[in-house]
Amino acid sequence: MSETFHVLLLGGTTEARRLAGLLHGEVLHREPLHGEPPHGESAYGRAIHVTTSLAGRVARPVLPPGEVRIGGFGGAEGLSRHLRAHHVDAVIDATHPFAATISRNAALAAADAHVPLLALRRPSWVPAEGDDWHTVGSLAGAAEALAALDARRVFLTTGRMGLAAFAGLDEPWFLVRSVDPPEPPYPARMETILDRGPFTLEGERELLRRHRVDTVVTKDSGGAATAPKLTAAREAGVRVVVVRRPPMPEGICVAATPDEAVRWVRQLGG
Repeated sequence: MSETFHVLLLGGTTEARRLAGLLHGEVLHREPLHGEPPHGESAYGRAIHVTTSLAGRVARPVLPPGEVRIGGFGGAEGLSRHLRAHHVDAVIDATHPFAATISRNAALAAADAHVPLLALRRPSWVPAEGDDWHTVGSLAGAAEALAALDARRVFLTTGRMGLAAFAGLDEPWFLVRSVDPPEPPYPARMETILDRGPFTLEGERELLRRHRVDTVVTKDSGGAATAPKLTAAREAGVRVVVVRRPPMPEGICVAATPDEAVRWVRQLGG
């Protein structure tokens, strides 16, 4: 048995960074095996080695504790080879809920390499009384909804990678918020705010008021970091177009919080 327990953390989210911090430096303890001398619990510990993998889509990512690698693996087959070559004991998919491709590749690779897999997914947002939500299945569906709703001033918070879906809309004016500057194609009538969450309720209220927003478009990312915009929209009577999450691969163990993921690792490696 190796002296370390190697966890590959597919990251890029706030929860992934928190989980890396919780796991980094932790020691998994076990009971002594038959015939081993009783040297104390620490003698049978395995230190957790965390490697966080980032896709590299953000120019200046906030780096988590532990080892960090940036870049893809070359699909499911490449990830499976990586798991074997680096003697990975467990994989945690803590990517964005809309990162469907890497989640699918993680499920295929973990099954192929016979490595346990956990998905860390923050719970979806749930509409509250007073919300005016219009739920759609894709970014293209969101663009169609804006046309049907005759939206004029749109706060678009779906990230810079999906702006092409709205490039054909000439009538609405868009306020786009992203971490890095967007690249075309994107809407012709657009103003960009470069910012990174978490965002405050007071700030979101002021943003909607100052830009006279009548419609917010968001993915169902879940979590608290970007949720204040939903409260601000409810208070202001602003409608929200919500893009549903893509389905997760079947048969995957899921944790809702980093603490739950830590317990899973302890049970697996203890």
